[in-house]
Amino acid sequence: MRNYTHLRLNNALNNKIQSHKLTKWLHKQNKRFYDYQILSYKAVCEKYDLLINAPTGTGKTLAALIAPIINFESDIETGKFSTIYISPLKSLIYDIKRNLQAPLQKTKLNIIVETRTGDTSSYNKQKQLKVPPNFLITTPESFALLMSYQNVEKFFLNIKYIIIDEIHNLIHTKRGDLLSLNLTRLSTFCPEAVKIALSATIGDTKKTLD
Repeated sequence: MRNYTHLRLNNALNNKIQSHKLTKWLHKQNKRFYDYQILSYKAVCEKYDLLINAPTGTGKTLAALIAPIINFESDIETGKFSTIYISPLKSLIYDIKRNLQAPLQKTKLNIIVETRTGDTSSYNKQKQLKVPPNFLITTPESFALLMSYQNVEKFFLNIKYIIIDEIHNLIHTKRGDLLSLNLTRLSTFCPEAVKIALSATIGDTKKTLD
């Protein structure tokens, strides 16, 4: 098994990631976490908000989801809504769900993943309000509608991770402004939640963050 000590993980984090079902499953596939994925996991566990800027196909989605998956059982009691994943591209949402469910099913991790878009039936939307999934993948617009509901603060009470995908498609746009306002309001409900932004095409990250 790979030794991650050179990435300065403390013993607790090192043991947790190496002993987890997800890591063992990857090893059976003859795969390993990239160093930046491990560092992302460390940063999230230490409550840092972060921007993951990496080329397409190098595992950004997994980098963002390592902490939500590995920490799921210890973060909150089983059955709670812990992670919201927001993507501006509805066409990718179902791919993200499918790619996430594959390792969860193989490792028999009891994490429920659902999507919420304009295509989601009214029945399923109402059901999600009553019994939220553990991970919800949605669009900025559907997220904005969720934020308009009464008692929404109770719905998002247990959120630990807020993931914003393809952030370069939102910067300096009206969709991005709306999302920013709703994220600011969400932070008043769950101020300890970690925000993780993903992109493959941000050239100057310092200018973007400024």
